[in-house]
Amino acid sequence: MILVTGATGTVGREVARQLAADHAVRLMSRTPARPAVSGPRVETVVADFARPDSLARALSGVRAAFLVTCHPAEPHDERFLEAAVAEGVGHVVKLSAAVVEDDTDDFLTLRQRVMEEEVRSCGTGWTLLRPRAFMSNTLSWADSIGRDGTVGALYGNASNAPVDPRDVARVAVRALTERGHAGRTYTLVGPEQLSARQQACILGDVLGRPLRFREWTVREARERLAHGYPPPVVEALLKRAALQAGGGKTLRGDALASLTGRAAGTFRGWADDHAHCFPGS
Repeated sequence: MILVTGATGTVGREVARQLAADHAVRLMSRTPARPAVSGPRVETVVADFARPDSLARALSGVRAAFLVTCHPAEPHDERFLEAAVAEGVGHVVKLSAAVVEDDTDDFLTLRQRVMEEEVRSCGTGWTLLRPRAFMSNTLSWADSIGRDGTVGALYGNASNAPVDPRDVARVAVRALTERGHAGRTYTLVGPEQLSARQQACILGDVLGRPLRFREWTVREARERLAHGYPPPVVEALLKRAALQAGGGKTLRGDALASLTGRAAGTFRGWADDHAHCFPGS
């Protein structure tokens, strides 16, 4: 049995979908809900990182687990890992972030580094996945595209190498089901350096209509982020954006190709497959 946390999220859902074809999968959810993935060997368990007793039930009989969480204040990862060791889980694959390798000490990055150390020292087998920004982050543009055909972002010309979440999931599935990945850390980046402005241009081409790009000021970005995040997280995200604007996120690598046996997906390919998620497609 393989446990997948975050199965309704960007990568977790895809990990669950890919696993379900050949493996028994248990999806962990905080509330009873319709499963993100269905199948004859898929089950759902209700558990909460804040309730250790529920984690023990979720992890009972599990041989490997996919862990997606990095709460900025609560010790969710620590509780999960403690329960995993107690239940005899043999391997934990943790979704981290490539930013831990960057020259920054923002609040979220420091927390992620602590979480990685917790995984390495917990006493079970482990694999760390460090993806760069997800291509799917551009789904946040859907509302403004539908409203007035615009895309807005901070530092529009700053670039990184966004990665297709499906590629990250492929690596996760291999790490969960194959030998040879214990004690390994994989940095996962896309095949091309792209700015938000360039992504908007590609997306407009795929959608068949030009999109107008508007660059936010730092003040505007702070105000927008404040609607969804507490102040320490807002400042951390702004600091990361400034790092990217200064060329601090130009990390490259070919781990995806060597791990999956296929070339990393391009942003255009992702956009083609997800055009239906944007208004007017």
